[in-house]
Amino acid sequence: MSFQVTEAFVTQFATNFMMLSRQMVSRLQPCVRVQPGIVGSAYAVERLGQAESYQIASRHADTQMVEMPHSRRFIDLAPFAWAELVDELDKKRMLADPTSPYLMEAVAALNRRKDSVIIAAMNAAARTNTGTAALPAGQQIAAGGTGLTLAKLRQAREILDANEVAIDEPSGQTDAAPRFAVVSAQQITNLLSDTTITSADFNTVRALVNGQINDFLGFRFIRSGRLPRVSTTRSTFFFGRNAVALGIGADIETSIDVRPDKNRALQPYARMLIGAVRVEDEAVVQVDCTEV
Repeated sequence: MSFQVTEAFVTQFATNFMMLSRQMVSRLQPCVRVQPGIVGSAYAVERLGQAESYQIASRHADTQMVEMPHSRRFIDLAPFAWAELVDELDKKRMLADPTSPYLMEAVAALNRRKDSVIIAAMNAAARTNTGTAALPAGQQIAAGGTGLTLAKLRQAREILDANEVAIDEPSGQTDAAPRFAVVSAQQITNLLSDTTITSADFNTVRALVNGQINDFLGFRFIRSGRLPRVSTTRSTFFFGRNAVALGIGADIETSIDVRPDKNRALQPYARMLIGAVRVEDEAVVQVDCTEV
């Protein structure tokens, strides 16, 4: 047998592309209030505050008018896009056609952007009629040199409870949790290593990690790798369904066009027009966690 036969070995090349691990859909859009079909550059979210009742002091007393507090928050829309080129001549030299996978990634990238826009609105300065409104200090829990602990989780729940953030199931959505927690992977690990967690709590969190359930202490946990981090501090958010409004001027639109200016290369393209605003400060709790 010739020792040079290895020169005749061939390599088989794939005829399609394997998409590497990535987030493909928006995880937070189902957790917030969505306002579709916006026309214009901005959308005003009308807010109604609460007004107290009064006691009737005597028979036939004059009716007292109760003034309802009105206010607005504005969703400012911004355009986002994704584009790439696929040379027709390159396609003829490849076994695999990248056009469709490119378009899939375009949609996935814009879905991930939706989550980034929603997360940014959680603690951004919200535009109002008179200026901007920052997330109040009372709605923030400091990192304190620790990750996500059961104590922080209970404190976040207490703040939302004190603010009367709805705990009932939304009308017509019997399978949806009214409160959500968006955290990174490390915060789940933090809960598992929290020595204050009771045996029953530990079993619940362990089931959460195993994917058996995704609810804990009244929150539906949403894992995200897009949460802001400054140095060793990661900001996570616990919120009610109506805390943030996502405005959509144009949802994700896709196309594959021929570019004559690029020697007739194909251009997979996707775009959208969206924005978000924190509608109710009292329905958002920012929980900072130390990550090392």
